[in-house]
Amino acid sequence: MDEQVFERAEEFARRLFEGDSGGHDIYHTLRVCAVATAICREEGGDMDVVRLSALLHDVDDPKLFGGEGLPNARRFMESEGIPGETVEEVCGIVSSISFKGTGRDVPASLEGRIVQDADRLDAIGAIGVARAFAYGGSKGRAMHIPGRGPRELLSESEYRSAEGTTVNHFHEKLLKLKGLMNTESAKRMAEARHRYMEGFLEEFMAEWDGLRRVRCQCYTIYVELLRKSN
Repeated sequence: MDEQVFERAEEFARRLFEGDSGGHDIYHTLRVCAVATAICREEGGDMDVVRLSALLHDVDDPKLFGGEGLPNARRFMESEGIPGETVEEVCGIVSSISFKGTGRDVPASLEGRIVQDADRLDAIGAIGVARAFAYGGSKGRAMHIPGRGPRELLSESEYRSAEGTTVNHFHEKLLKLKGLMNTESAKRMAEARHRYMEGFLEEFMAEWDGLRRVRCQCYTIYVELLRKSN
């Protein structure tokens, strides 16, 4: 496939994601493409299909665009004169990589499994933490609500609802991804990113609980001062 096709696919995605601040910007797409390319070099597979699928993997994301049938991906590939069998292969990959509540959907092809791994790797680690809070904020989700635990065994519609908190999203999805990687390359990459998230959550909850203790101490001091003043 001509290298200019990939350059135009990148530009196509860049225009669609312009102005995004919820973690699905063009830089997410470029990171997924770079990681998918690296995995493909180790695991094998059709590099052209992997690269094109990675560049187009979010251009019809229901969270961002709604609708069905992958109209954006199809429109781009047809405008480039890409053979019909490749169009269907890429569309099959794009439609099968998303996390849908349980995360157990696995693409049939090696190329699809590679792109799914790359997309999931970008959802964990330091960038994954940042993306989770950026997306949660864009949807009006609370960071954390004490006493509200994570939801379990979600249907796709329940998973995509905005009822959860961002901290619970780690337990509902992000902490599960290490165990859902398909390729050996991705499994190795996921280890350090997973540990980072565990450390982040531990620190987050320690600071959250610490703030609650400080508030209690301040309230106790305030009540004691009031008592003495009377």
